[in-house]
Amino acid sequence: MDEKVLKSLYDIKLAIEEIESFLLIEEKTFVNYTNNVLIKRGIERNLEIIGEAVNRILKENPEFLITNARRIIGLRNQIIHAYDSLSYENIWSIVINYIPNLKIEIENKINNSTL
Repeated sequence: MDEKVLKSLYDIKLAIEEIESFLLIEEKTFVNYTNNVLIKRGIERNLEIIGEAVNRILKENPEFLITNARRIIGLRNQIIHAYDSLSYENIWSIVINYIPNLKIEIENKINNSTL
């Protein structure tokens, strides 16, 4: 595996771990998420990082498989360019339903990497 791809995988892993750490501050509920601007912005920033890292991986190796890669990049673009139309329900759903699976996938890719 290319060093640039591996570095981006680690960036994704660290961003996911940071999102998880934000959710330890208070009980993990949608209401707590929407009422805490620091947690909202921290999660959004890390979703941007994840999207950018996936984008860099695909630029380096277009054949590299990451589940929902185009959707992840699309979310990054929406957060950056259409921030005023973000749905907190959508972001919360992604954090709860998709980030745990992405973490497992990325950790498996890191663990199976060879330079």
